[in-house]
Amino acid sequence: MKKIGSKKFVIPAVACLGVILFLCYYYFFTSMIADGGNRVVYIDEDDNIDSVYAKLDTIASHHAMSGFKTLVRHSSYEENIRTGRYEIEDGNSAFTVFRKLKNGLQSSVRLTIPSVRTADRLAGALAKKLMADSLSIYKALTDSTTCAKYGYTPETMLCMFIPNTYEVYWNTPVDKFLDKMDAESKKFWNFERKQKAEAMGFTEEEVITLASIVDEETANDAEKPMVAGMYYNRLKANMPLQADPTIKFAMKDFDIRRIYHNMLNVNSPYNTYKNTGLPPGPIRIPTVAGIDAVLNHVHHNYLYMCAKEDFSGTHNFAETYSEHLENAAKYSEALNKRGIK
Repeated sequence: MKKIGSKKFVIPAVACLGVILFLCYYYFFTSMIADGGNRVVYIDEDDNIDSVYAKLDTIASHHAMSGFKTLVRHSSYEENIRTGRYEIEDGNSAFTVFRKLKNGLQSSVRLTIPSVRTADRLAGALAKKLMADSLSIYKALTDSTTCAKYGYTPETMLCMFIPNTYEVYWNTPVDKFLDKMDAESKKFWNFERKQKAEAMGFTEEEVITLASIVDEETANDAEKPMVAGMYYNRLKANMPLQADPTIKFAMKDFDIRRIYHNMLNVNSPYNTYKNTGLPPGPIRIPTVAGIDAVLNHVHHNYLYMCAKEDFSGTHNFAETYSEHLENAAKYSEALNKRGIK
């Protein structure tokens, strides 16, 4: 009789335990994402627990959301919300997601520095990948004190950005991001590149400034060392660079397709028709190919170049001004035939 009585209690107890275990598994350890797939949740400085719930509600199943809220109620997360970009993978449970958010276990982003022309465009591109807004990034890029901290001026600050792809955290503060870019720039300027710049009599900023002009002149990487060599010859001869892209930059009009004589009088230190030497800073963030083209420029005697009349994106080079005029006439005629103004 005692054995029968004990079984009456054991079986319900086991059943209750089973139900409890099932409910724990169901609420805390089944996949949080309602319809499968991976999702990304951004938690920023303005978020509170209600807004965190709202962001998770859009992707989570009802039972997993209940489990997450239960975990929050029995923790200090509400008072210690951490910003970040959190990847919620298919199969991640409420417990896993809670642990990620509570411990700040965010995922990095792959950020590619774009080859843009101006600081405001760089700030806009970076703001799409970082928590910081474009205005705060722009202010840092153009602030004299901030620039001086890294050895630059507002005109040369873009020299610090090498257009590669980097792993960063979305919530990285602007100052820490700039620290990282400075470290990456120093890594890029290895012994070999430094030696080549020194042999040319150039600083790193001057190499990048010339590379930005070369990049604007041609998208053909194979031709870039030739173009760089031509401009280097002009600099050594103390001739104006007379680079059309600097006129576009000086006028802040990057849609100009044809440079006319009256445009060459624009009053700007970036006007390389009026001023000898390099402009105060780069007219864009140059490509790595452009930088290396300057460092490995072709040694030749050309002093002039003009876009080819076949619109191939390459150039006719000339040693004398008379040769150059012939090339320029052919290109001008081709422009007129196409109605390009």
